[in-house]
Amino acid sequence: MVCGTLEVLLVGAKGLENTDFFCKMDPYAVLVCRTQEQRSSIASGKGSNPDWNENFVFTISGNVPELTIKLMDSDSGTHDDFVGEATIPLEAVYSEGKIPPIAYNVVKDKKYCGEIKVGLNFTPEVSNP
Repeated sequence: MVCGTLEVLLVGAKGLENTDFFCKMDPYAVLVCRTQEQRSSIASGKGSNPDWNENFVFTISGNVPELTIKLMDSDSGTHDDFVGEATIPLEAVYSEGKIPPIAYNVVKDKKYCGEIKVGLNFTPEVSNP
């Protein structure tokens, strides 16, 4: 059983499909790790290539196989638009401890629609004997 702290560095995204027709979209990310959910700031007016450079911390206990990052476009007055999502397997960071920022595919309706750059760092919980 894996227990510890997962740190996620949300660097940015590129090549996202613009969901706004008349202006640049205002993307943000929702990071979901099993039942824990955290939200990035809104990259106002950054369009298809936003930068965040934000850190998020999740507590891992048990078998958490993946991290899901949903990309949304903030719209005032209407519902926010779903841009796409990336699913990041966590097995490698559990064994390696650290994965430098790399790009993961963003998918919507099983189609590629850009990429998101994320770094991962896992600190295992030290158990007392």
